[in-house]
Amino acid sequence: MKNLFNIPSSLFKVQGSSFKVQPGTRNSAPAAAALCAVLALMPALAPAQGLTDPTRPAIGYADADAGVATGGPVLQSVMITPTLQSAIISGEMVKLGGKFGSARLVKISESEVVLKDGGETQILKLYPGVEKRAVEKPEAKAAAKRRK
Repeated sequence: MKNLFNIPSSLFKVQGSSFKVQPGTRNSAPAAAALCAVLALMPALAPAQGLTDPTRPAIGYADADAGVATGGPVLQSVMITPTLQSAIISGEMVKLGGKFGSARLVKISESEVVLKDGGETQILKLYPGVEKRAVEKPEAKAAAKRRK
């Protein structure tokens, strides 16, 4: 094998240990040891403390929902088809007219259901923190601005 770099034998220091480099040999053991030492120190050089979890809810979001479901029944889903209306309440599928506990499911809409237990009525909302309101038409907004 031809020596490409015409390096004379000399003494090198790597990580406090000395060894002789001889032309025509690879001397891979010291290089591998040095590489392992550098790779072992990599986690200490790049701490992950500054990283945040991208799937974590926004600040204050979890706090706002904490008081919504306080142990009563929770409406999780509503299914409305031409032949069947049902709701999933606290993990249990209830058809329109069916019973959930001692209450009967009497009404299903796209965002809420109504349960009746004797004379008591309970409304469960799919999105308790969201109120639906009518959207104002753009023409009405423009007319309101012109009146001012």
